[in-house]
Amino acid sequence: MTVLLDQTVPGFAAAFARLVESRREEQEDVREAVRDIVAAVQQGGDAALVALTERFDRLRLTAAELRVPAGRIAAARGACAPEALAALELAAARIRAFHERQLPEDASWVDALGVRLGLRWRPVDAVGLYVPGGTAAYPSSVLMNAIPARVAGVRRVVMVAPTPDGAVNPLVLAAADIAGVDEIYRIGGAQAVAALAYGTASLAPVDKIVGPGNAYVAEAKRQVFGRVGIDMIAGPSEIVIVAQAVVDPDWVAADLLSQAEHDERAQAILITDDRAFAEQVAGAVAAQLERLERRSIAAASWARHGAIVVVGAIEAARPLVDALAPEHLELIGVGAEALAPAIQHAGSVFLGPLTPEVIGDYVGGPNHVLPTARTARFASGLAVHDFLKRTTLLGCDRAGFAALGPAAAALARAEGLEAHALAVERRLGTCG
Repeated sequence: MTVLLDQTVPGFAAAFARLVESRREEQEDVREAVRDIVAAVQQGGDAALVALTERFDRLRLTAAELRVPAGRIAAARGACAPEALAALELAAARIRAFHERQLPEDASWVDALGVRLGLRWRPVDAVGLYVPGGTAAYPSSVLMNAIPARVAGVRRVVMVAPTPDGAVNPLVLAAADIAGVDEIYRIGGAQAVAALAYGTASLAPVDKIVGPGNAYVAEAKRQVFGRVGIDMIAGPSEIVIVAQAVVDPDWVAADLLSQAEHDERAQAILITDDRAFAEQVAGAVAAQLERLERRSIAAASWARHGAIVVVGAIEAARPLVDALAPEHLELIGVGAEALAPAIQHAGSVFLGPLTPEVIGDYVGGPNHVLPTARTARFASGLAVHDFLKRTTLLGCDRAGFAALGPAAAALARAEGLEAHALAVERRLGTCG
């Protein structure tokens, strides 16, 4: 039965708070298991990767076979349908164009004291991209992770992807080729994350790891953070749709289910100011579920985590959206779209009835790697900046140092750091 919350009914605030605070992340405690896997790769290198790949992916390889040869990548393109390849090329071009606009510029200036100041941007040297394998293979995610790295100027982009029972999705290999990935390895799970972080004889380590994965992958990223950078710890997919009764309820239902079919832990929420429309959407969801290939997954997601919220006026949706801080936010209807400038917390916003979130998944241009589990309150989607490092520059001449030095020495002494103060004062005698 659909969860329906009505803002005009007593107890709404408490019910909505429960919806906001509901936990959908995987609860399985895999810390010890992951720690053992990471340690095995650190100590055993390629031999450990070979053994763990056979154990978890039922695939027997030699160390030399861990890397996918260039010939197989080229052959993968030939195994893809022409229309699928064309769609990948279109998506890649749009993703690249959008992310090129994010490139920051170096800056330098001299302030009123004559002090030289500046900042510069430099790319990370090497990035590892984790791509889920098997039935959860997403070529679109290859593009979304690899292209911003290339736009940023990363010199080496490495991809790891498990191939359970030897199954390889040719579109994933084709996407990697289109995006400019340098190396592809047939490894997955926590062992792949460990190999990217610490390196083995056949896989040189990287500086940052990006990309989604299961609980083991997420925990491995937590454990290697500090040795390498990571993008985020991704949780289940989520969408909030704020819609007025100006759109076909079937469209809204389809958009809700587009996220629900990802995972039983995914969440889809509709907020509307029209009770009759809410009921129409609920009926459309029920009808469409009957025809979905991933019906069992979507139905479980909708039953356990889905909700429809009815508000007295569409403007009342704004604080509810900010409380939910959703990964994806669709705004449909003039009043709903007018809320966009005031929304503070959302990973990505989709405007109008002809912009379903699915366009953003594939060919819109903005990145689809987005903050989940309310982390949009403080985090952003993957961008070129995630593959860049910022370095600041500072240079004092005699006059600038004479103006700033006494204050620096005073603050150093206030903190009890005598050597700090002396490092300034030994110079002041020559610059005063």
